Amino acid sequence: MIESVEEIQKLFKEIDNFLPRTPETEKLAIFVIGGTVLLEQGLKPATKDIDLVVRNGHEFKLFENTLNILGFKNTKPTSEYIHLNISQVLEREDFRIDLFQTSVCGKFSVTDSMIERGREYLVLDKLAVYLCSNEDVFLFKTMTERSGDIEDCISLAKRGVEWEIILDELKNQIKLSGQNVWITWVGERLDILADEGLYIPILEEVERLSEE
Repeated sequence: MIESVEEIQKLFKEIDNFLPRTPETEKLAIFVIGGTVLLEQGLKPATKDIDLVVRNGHEFKLFENTLNILGFKNTKPTSEYIHLNISQVLEREDFRIDLFQTSVCGKFSVTDSMIERGREYLVLDKLAVYLCSNEDVFLFKTMTERSGDIEDCISLAKRGVEWEIILDELKNQIKLSGQNVWITWVGERLDILADEGLYIPILEEVERLSEE
């Protein structure tokens, strides 16, 4: 388990030191989409996964190769990721990185709207790290079956999210991926959250879209 953002910042700096610089990219942009965002805001005491998204295959390979150089081992994604078709899971001691590639159809994508909502977190020599918005992290966590993601969604909602942004991004992800089943899956997860006592103003609209 990772219990401080300082540990994660140290890891990013280590990656930056070994990341090659190529003509194709001056700074490799990484988007943090999971529990690290909650840890940074004090919404959870620790996280076991660092969920990262890169924007294309070239950057994905650069980042993955650098992690391998640093001793990270590729492991097989578990059934918890069946709805996300995760690109790669890499582990080293207490660190587990869930790495997503945006350019492959069917995977959770970093859209232009998500980039606009992202917050600059750490800009290094060759690496730029951005934290995705609470709305985008919430949506991401409704698409997985990992333990703790329901609790994280509740924490994010209690902190305050713009529900219309979540609904619009869900529609956007479905359009880009061509996976209409996501609306049904997210709807089921929202039902679980509602049963936990969370008020979800977009629930009726999501259910309507699911029925369609």
